[in-house]
Amino acid sequence: MTLRYDVVIAGGGMVGASLALQLATTFGDSLSICLVEGFPLPERAGASEPDYHPSFDARSTALSFSSRVIYEKLGVWNRLAQGLCPIETIHVSSRGHFGSSLLKASDHNWPALGYVVENTCLGDALLQHLYSKDSITLLSPAKVISAAPHQAGMRLHVEAESAESIETALLVVADGAGSNLRAKLGMQVQQTPYYQHALIANVTFAKAHANCAFERFTDQGPLALLPLLQSKAGEHRSALVWTAPPEQALHLQSAPEQAFLQALQDRFGYRLGRILRVGERHSYPLSLVQSQEQIRQGVVVMGNAAHALHPVAGQGFNLALRDVAQLSTVLEQGVGSGAQLGDISLLQHYLARQKSDQNRTIEFSDRVPSLFMLTDPVLGLTRDMALSGLDILPPLKRLFVRHAAGMAAMPRALDAQKSGAQHG
Repeated sequence: MTLRYDVVIAGGGMVGASLALQLATTFGDSLSICLVEGFPLPERAGASEPDYHPSFDARSTALSFSSRVIYEKLGVWNRLAQGLCPIETIHVSSRGHFGSSLLKASDHNWPALGYVVENTCLGDALLQHLYSKDSITLLSPAKVISAAPHQAGMRLHVEAESAESIETALLVVADGAGSNLRAKLGMQVQQTPYYQHALIANVTFAKAHANCAFERFTDQGPLALLPLLQSKAGEHRSALVWTAPPEQALHLQSAPEQAFLQALQDRFGYRLGRILRVGERHSYPLSLVQSQEQIRQGVVVMGNAAHALHPVAGQGFNLALRDVAQLSTVLEQGVGSGAQLGDISLLQHYLARQKSDQNRTIEFSDRVPSLFMLTDPVLGLTRDMALSGLDILPPLKRLFVRHAAGMAAMPRALDAQKSGAQHG
């Protein structure tokens, strides 16, 4: 038996789920969407809003202001409210140098520059919203094993409870940076290793973070601390992303807790007082991964499968959400003009409209860490003066913040920004 859907999304993570919701919201019941996820998805929850309690060790995601605009339009934002910690200020500094800057949401009449949400909260909000959309079919646990061109679209072999054959006008590959499906389609990737690892953990400070995020650049790589909601016990939590050479990262991951806390205290300082506790520590190698093809007839590659970035400034997921919004807009316009969903000319139009945002964000995430690791004294002085100059030159600072918040790529979001400021 062959099943048919207008769009099949391979990968039901946060990007795939967001795209399914975006398409269902844009097209209503006129578009049939199938979301294929390898892990078993939880059952549908009750109609009431969840009573969310933060977990000390939960992993989290930074959402830029542009992502708030997107999720508000999808109707997801209100369900996230209990799990959100706003970023009202960002303190950017360079260890051992005079350059620093303080970025404030109030300077832009925004309620926040961004938000930090625990992944369990974000995942639940997306999933429960998916269940409310009749046009979305969830296949889980299931996996797209292979895909081949068929007429103007694609024919897929799906491994689920029983083997399925699916035909679709548009296949979206969103199964992660190490995408097996992308590889089976013969799409090559360009991978640039950073020769660094990111160590992630949640930590507790003696002082409250006051909704401030810290981005501290060091000679070994950036160190970020993102504000989190207090734990059940009232602890002042922050999410740590510490970039370091591989040997050091692995040593820090396995070091006794007190040795780790002292090393972090030495590296970060005492802006939030003493560091009292660290939770589970994880580390992973960092590389810039870019698919050399993002589109083919009947195929789009999205999320980390398209571009996996350095975690500095937390831009990867937010860029993927802007890709999602742009693709949906282009598909709506194209179908309204008589085009087919998988037409290569339509997908080329999407990529042309979104490529500048992708290039700008990737370049920013790629170059900023190395800029702050410069040892040349003249270049280092120029860098520090530029960082300090953000506070001296308000127009430059506003432009920098708009790019960091993802709003430079969303000129039509002005009304949503005003609404968010009024209700934030």
